[in-house]
Amino acid sequence: MKFYTKLAMAAVAGVIAVGSIAHVNAQEMKFWRIGTGGAGGTYFPIGGLIANAISNPPGSRSCEKGGTCGVPGLVAIAVSTNASVANMNAIQAGQLDAGLAGGQSVAQGFNGEGKFEDKKDKVRMIANLYPEDMHLVLPKGVTMSSLKDLNGKRVGVAAAGSGTQVSVKMILKHYGIEADQAELGLGQSAQRLADGQLDAFFYAGGTPFAALIQLGSTKGFNLYSFSAAEIKEINSIIPYYVESLIPAGVYENITTDTATVAVNGQFVTSVDQPEELVYGVTKALWSKKTRSLLDKGHSKGKEILLENAMKGVLIPFHPGAERYYKEIGMMK
Repeated sequence: MKFYTKLAMAAVAGVIAVGSIAHVNAQEMKFWRIGTGGAGGTYFPIGGLIANAISNPPGSRSCEKGGTCGVPGLVAIAVSTNASVANMNAIQAGQLDAGLAGGQSVAQGFNGEGKFEDKKDKVRMIANLYPEDMHLVLPKGVTMSSLKDLNGKRVGVAAAGSGTQVSVKMILKHYGIEADQAELGLGQSAQRLADGQLDAFFYAGGTPFAALIQLGSTKGFNLYSFSAAEIKEINSIIPYYVESLIPAGVYENITTDTATVAVNGQFVTSVDQPEELVYGVTKALWSKKTRSLLDKGHSKGKEILLENAMKGVLIPFHPGAERYYKEIGMMK
């Protein structure tokens, strides 16, 4: 086995050496890490679609010949993380090149507020993407008259390092709810609810969640519909959250509209990233080819629209992104 391993390595080395000699001026490959979220949520598949759209590895077909319209030489990789807060911290620390994050985490991280002790002002905007709806998931057949019914219950508050958890803890504190809080990712929360180990769990993200589709087809679940008064109060303590609606049928087993709150999901990077690279990424994000990938790849992808790219943005754009938006007349 060792012999064959060494032989294979030697063969690869030989190919690389020959390739290097034959293509001295070949395009350099650049890997670009995009922080997303857990596999059961929306950030991970959307991040994967974006990574695919903006990539154009050396040797790939050009956009004109049917290939992706990505950045020449770029290989973008969607990395599963604990989502918003974790992504903001990792971009600041240079551990990720870009990432997806909720508007609340983006603004608070940039300003060094809330969960962020230090200013994360290295982070810059590429684009606003889509609204992320807050889900309060209950077991099948269970209803609540108000959020205060969570008092004394076992409640999933989302994963540590997620923007959802920051918001949920603020909501529970505001209402004086003392719950047995479980820090869990979406997949874990759904499983524990199904097993009877949780009475409810929160999670915010773009609909639909793969984990909830699966839960709906097996054990079933219910969604809590926030009252108008609760939505108004949540908006007063967390201005980033606004009134929203999860339409009936988004999840097959939920046949009525669910009133809720939502925050914008955004695509951010570091100010240290080269202007030319981020210009290319932004241009690729809004290409016709990417439009097709987003429309076909995920139901939430259809809501990622150029006209909303600046909606709800509270931090500076990266110079490369700014250059693209000025080029197409969206910025002065």
